[in-house]
Amino acid sequence: MRTTRTAQARTLFLDTPDVARLVGLLGAPVALRMLTERLRMEYLRWPEFDKTARIAAYSPQGVIELMPITDGRVYSFKCVNGHPGNGAAGLPTVMAMGALLDCDTGMVRLLSELTLTTALRTAATSALAALALARPDSRSMALIGNGAQSDFQAIAFHALLGIRDLRLYDVDRTASLRLQRNLAASHLDGLQVRICDSLAQAVRGADVVTTVTALQGAARVLTADLLEPGMHLNAVGGDSPGKTELDPAILPRASVFVEFPPQTRKEGEIQQMPADFPVTELWRVLAGQAQGRRDARQVTLFDSVGFALEDYCALSFLQAAAMRHGVGRWVDIMPGQEDPRDLYGWMLAHEQAPAVPA
Repeated sequence: MRTTRTAQARTLFLDTPDVARLVGLLGAPVALRMLTERLRMEYLRWPEFDKTARIAAYSPQGVIELMPITDGRVYSFKCVNGHPGNGAAGLPTVMAMGALLDCDTGMVRLLSELTLTTALRTAATSALAALALARPDSRSMALIGNGAQSDFQAIAFHALLGIRDLRLYDVDRTASLRLQRNLAASHLDGLQVRICDSLAQAVRGADVVTTVTALQGAARVLTADLLEPGMHLNAVGGDSPGKTELDPAILPRASVFVEFPPQTRKEGEIQQMPADFPVTELWRVLAGQAQGRRDARQVTLFDSVGFALEDYCALSFLQAAAMRHGVGRWVDIMPGQEDPRDLYGWMLAHEQAPAVPA
């Protein structure tokens, strides 16, 4: 980690290779366990946060969203897109960046990529919810949709829930083959991975069903006839108005748990239901204020859309890990003049300054 001024006056910057290096230093399973535990701790502080649904700008090609949150001491935000057609241009469907700022000074303490990190925090959040809602003896999972997020979901559920039997299904079999190769290369002890020929084959007898597709519109990836007693459903892919993955007939048959109801009612699977459709906030289950799973035959559903608290937590995790392991670099995103009022004078003094190598 290179620095020429005091860290107090500089911003820690993490790019995607930095985050990959951090995960490599920790190991993906360990990183996901650490992030999941940090998420649990922050969710238990839920009432301390000033929360709002994300601000979205839609276009025919996709959406760009701003996700802010603060606890009064630290302010964080993420800017993230969702453009399903990006693959044709060689770009990821989802890309993101974010920051941590001091509330007292407005100083940006961390500026980071969040594309890779979003996949990590989404998987960690899924695992956190499943630990609270799935049957404790769950060992099999159907993973429907085998794109960029699926690897992280698989590793998180193996590491945190002890999933041993993983069934893969995607309409594009090459996606499942890619995922299978990556998981084999990760040497996950005891994980059996098989590619299924149909969604029904993958789902039949599964303890957990995770849907993480990029389908647009009112998709019916999972239909009500495939439900079995005791299943835990982890619906990840539906995360914007008009975009769903589940047959609406599933929802009345499940106990539904959400992150932040004002956001989920607009963007989640429950957008298909009346405004008074009953849901339980996940933080209340974690805090012991509400019941999660009641019995072994209950069907539970985590209607995940992603919430700013999770990004706050992920950014805080990155900041601590980067400082501990000396990863990243310090950058100047504000001038360092002795007189803060003399911004123009500082600019004049630096007009001909040589570029500082990265």
